[in-house]
Amino acid sequence: MTGPAEGFSAPEDPAVVDAEPDPYAVAQAIVYRQLTASPKSRLQLARKLAERNVPEHVAEAVLDKFQEVRLIDDAEFADMWVRSRSQSRKLAKGALRRELAEKGIDQETAASALEQLSDADEESAARGLVERKLRPGTDLSDPAERDKAVRRLASMLARKGYQPSQAFRIVNEVLHSAAGD
Repeated sequence: MTGPAEGFSAPEDPAVVDAEPDPYAVAQAIVYRQLTASPKSRLQLARKLAERNVPEHVAEAVLDKFQEVRLIDDAEFADMWVRSRSQSRKLAKGALRRELAEKGIDQETAASALEQLSDADEESAARGLVERKLRPGTDLSDPAERDKAVRRLASMLARKGYQPSQAFRIVNEVLHSAAGD
């Protein structure tokens, strides 16, 4: 026999060399790709690696390395997330806190990130939303129409994480000034 034995390939055969990719290289490639798309929390990246069947010990080692060189920083991620979502979606602190928790940000880090939003900022955002969503031509002198507008606008604020008492107070204040009462 002059060639390799049947069923075996020579070590330099590319099919054999590439048959088992290095799990660390695979995990690193996944994390780099995820971070290139958008910032992510450590938990989000860990979930992505688990989806791709990366062994847990490999995922932890790769994530530790990325964290060590500050490519993963949950505090920085939380600060950025709060700034972005409070400006673009006008979410209240309650909704932002829930979103951060879903992304694996601990309560202390989330509280620190939420400190950048003042109560006045939150209230101003809510007022702006109500003013923007108030339908022109709504007859606020008709009690039924006014009640319907209050419920609709307060529900919209509640979906964005505002407390019910705050939502109703802001809606009533905006409607009061819109009606010229």
